[in-house]
Amino acid sequence: AISELFDIPLSHGTVGAVTARAATDLTECLAQITEHMKAAPVVNFDETGLRAAGRLTWLHSASTRRYSLLFAHRRRGTVAMNDMGILPDYAGTAVHDAWAPYDTYTGAAHSLCNAHVLRELQAVTDHHQAENNTDSWCWADQIAFALLSLHRAAAKTPGQPVDPDILATQRHIIRSAVILATHPEGKLGKKHRALARRINRRIDDYLKFATDPNVPFTNNAAEQEIRMAKIRQ
Repeated sequence: AISELFDIPLSHGTVGAVTARAATDLTECLAQITEHMKAAPVVNFDETGLRAAGRLTWLHSASTRRYSLLFAHRRRGTVAMNDMGILPDYAGTAVHDAWAPYDTYTGAAHSLCNAHVLRELQAVTDHHQAENNTDSWCWADQIAFALLSLHRAAAKTPGQPVDPDILATQRHIIRSAVILATHPEGKLGKKHRALARRINRRIDDYLKFATDPNVPFTNNAAEQEIRMAKIRQ
């Protein structure tokens, strides 16, 4: 901004020094953001690996529509999440992917990202379509179709839950697909069975967007928070 406004180019070293100096005065700001997060009804969470000071570091993000918190830590799991200071005391709805450490925070409700599961279902379809094995992929296609149908239904009535009859119908389709699914033998079949079991066990978490209009269909908002840091490193 300084370079553009005043035609005074700044070196990367100067920007780094200014950033480090400013960071020493963020204690109160970060405390306020953290408290806002803990009081929010819905918070999106994500994490990604980065290189920092020559070592692998994990960048964790927590975000709402108004606030974002980025937190770098040497660890990826619950140690880092505890140090971040939001999830241990959070009682709202945490939106995230299906990575297990998030589920250890039982004080919060959980909503799983449908973008992630749609990619997993598409991978099942792509693999078995290439082998022309209809029996092993039609269940995945059926679940994806039901999820997208509910997403369209939610978009038609913003701010309101999906019609209970529509939700019940699509939920039944998902359950039926899981029950009727057939899987190949071997390591890949084991992976597909685990996906089907997770969808069946966590169906309420995948469909929370259909009953609570404040909950998003995907966790894309959290991924977008850390994208620029990932690109710019």
